[in-house]
Amino acid sequence: MQSTANSPGTSADTERSAKSQKARLWRHIIVFGLAGGLLITLLKWTEYRYLVVEHSIEIYGGLTAATFAAIGIWLGLRLTRKQIVLKEVRVPVPAGQPFAVNAKKQEEVGITPRELEILELIAKGMSNREIAEKLFVSENTVKTHSSRVFDKLGAKRRTQAVQLGKEFGLIP
Repeated sequence: MQSTANSPGTSADTERSAKSQKARLWRHIIVFGLAGGLLITLLKWTEYRYLVVEHSIEIYGGLTAATFAAIGIWLGLRLTRKQIVLKEVRVPVPAGQPFAVNAKKQEEVGITPRELEILELIAKGMSNREIAEKLFVSENTVKTHSSRVFDKLGAKRRTQAVQLGKEFGLIP
């Protein structure tokens, strides 16, 4: 009797043969992949060389334009940079005396004591709602007094009204 392990058609031989076919297949894939990659690289390099030689004037022109644009932007930013100017303003303040409302200016402008009170609270940074709560009036009343103060002082905004009130000596 012959043993089946040494016969040429056994499963060990077919396993070896299948493994060698797989290895050959992978070798073919790798070789053809590398060859294709090298061919594509060679073609791209040739195309690049052709483009550089054929379009060198456009490339140099573009590089020159980009350089001058960068220099122009840098120079423009450098020359138009805002300069900080410090200005000293002297405001005469009577020393040691408490603030007193300029009654003459108050009469001249025609601001009532309640409107002056509203202006003082605006100067403290309070909102219309906060002023209304403090004075126990409605918010609409505060808005009415505020708009009258603005009209009498010739102001368009709250900050402008406060500034004019200080200039006229109505608020500290």
